[in-house]
Amino acid sequence: MFIGIGTAVNVATVLVGSVLGVLVGHRLSHRTRDLVTDALGLVTLLIAVSSALTVGDAVLSDAVGDSAPILIVLGAMLIGGITGSLLRIELRLEEFGAWLQHRFRRAEGESTFVEGFVTASMVFCVGPLTFLGSLSDGLGRGADQLFLKAVLDGFASIAFAASLGWGVTASALVVLVVQGSMTAVGAVLGDVLPDAQVTALGATGGVMLIGVALRLLKIKQIAVADLLPALIVAPLLVQLLVVIRR
Repeated sequence: MFIGIGTAVNVATVLVGSVLGVLVGHRLSHRTRDLVTDALGLVTLLIAVSSALTVGDAVLSDAVGDSAPILIVLGAMLIGGITGSLLRIELRLEEFGAWLQHRFRRAEGESTFVEGFVTASMVFCVGPLTFLGSLSDGLGRGADQLFLKAVLDGFASIAFAASLGWGVTASALVVLVVQGSMTAVGAVLGDVLPDAQVTALGATGGVMLIGVALRLLKIKQIAVADLLPALIVAPLLVQLLVVIRR
């Protein structure tokens, strides 16, 4: 499969889900949507664990030593989490989404198109899975995360379109631009970063994805967005150890 397939599938599910939502979305029960979310949470956990286990890959241990890979992921998560918490990334994303929804909230009798567009765009694009999945796809590590997100967004678009109409369809353009851009960033990083750094980035992303799975399963609302700086810290720590070992 080609790089970018995850975003292409995600855009398609939003479009199809929006059409279904306008036509028959009101017939989909809350119980069915909750069950689908739980199932996707379990599969997300499986993919997250598989990705996190790449911390044991030989390419990383050869570069930094046998005992260092897990410490690199730990250090990246701690430093990244503290940085993200100080920057209040999760809170700022939530506030930005709330501001947009308030800014475009429809007055009585006004069209719901803009409200549907803004609401769906925020839900589909302001989240850690958007960044993790797009980077993984761009790095050539597979689009499994975006495929999961595509199914989630498909069901969400049915629910949104059932009440907010055709504006949800237009959010597919935002998904294309945001995830396409992040996938391109991942592709550039894949060409620039050595294999050891890419492996550390992927393993760290896998641990973060476990947090996403826990949120989907409603076990714990981990502020995964605050951990996003760890994706920058992990390759830097690998490079630091490589320099020290020389």
